[in-house]
Amino acid sequence: MKQLPIIILLLLLSCSGKVKSNFKIEKQMMFTEPEILEQLDLTFKGTPTNYYPIGRPEDIKYNFFLDLEHGYSETAGNRIHLYADSTRWAIVFEKSGYQNRGTSAEIELDYVGNCIDYPIDKYPERNYITNSSSVILIDPTEFERIENKEGVEMETFELIEQNIKEIKIRDKFVPFDNNYKNYEKVGIKIRDYNNPKKLISFGDLIRYLHETNPSIISATEDDIRKHIPKDIPKLMTIEEFHYVSAYEKTNLPSQQETYQLIAKILTKRDTTIWKPTQKPNNSWKNWESGNL
Repeated sequence: MKQLPIIILLLLLSCSGKVKSNFKIEKQMMFTEPEILEQLDLTFKGTPTNYYPIGRPEDIKYNFFLDLEHGYSETAGNRIHLYADSTRWAIVFEKSGYQNRGTSAEIELDYVGNCIDYPIDKYPERNYITNSSSVILIDPTEFERIENKEGVEMETFELIEQNIKEIKIRDKFVPFDNNYKNYEKVGIKIRDYNNPKKLISFGDLIRYLHETNPSIISATEDDIRKHIPKDIPKLMTIEEFHYVSAYEKTNLPSQQETYQLIAKILTKRDTTIWKPTQKPNNSWKNWESGNL
């Protein structure tokens, strides 16, 4: 009988230990608005977060944020995708456009979250770890095929031959509209210098497709999920939002309504929270890009 209190005490300690352990697990499962905003601020500054692989001292880490004014990318479309469950969250920035230094049209996907499978380029001397991935829409070979071959030098630079009938985008051919007036109707200014035939530029094409057939140059769900868990639920895609220049370094995402709302949506997993008061301005028409 004297052993009974000892047994009871041991059982109580055992249960107490389990409660403490479960509390730790529950605490680990939770993520908060401040945590999400902190991760966005670090990404905005280009600082790798503690979610990155540790890697080696010589490895180089990049952390990219949505940039609608990049000099080497003539922006067309952009969206924000949100994913979350009780333990994991991810924000995926999507941007499509023409890469004027790479002579290719691409989708750029930038990932922020606590469950990212960060792309790693491995080399003997060092690895390059990043939160960014790209999808090729039109490769340099196809641009070389469709580029204008007649005229002075500038008439053959990044302008599409008038007689081209179709263009290969990803793995299929799409009819090409060479009527410049249709481009002007959607707000695209055709290059006037050394372009007497009003030929369509490479960048014009991607922007025109975004305005008339956006799905053809948009990321698929498979594209987006390449670097996040396949089973994480998708909450929503934000097509229009208020964007602040990525070069205004004093205006951090944590101070912006757009990202404050996103943090709330992710933590509560409630898309009805998306009720911004600021006017959407993320259209390419509001930002200068691809000028370098």
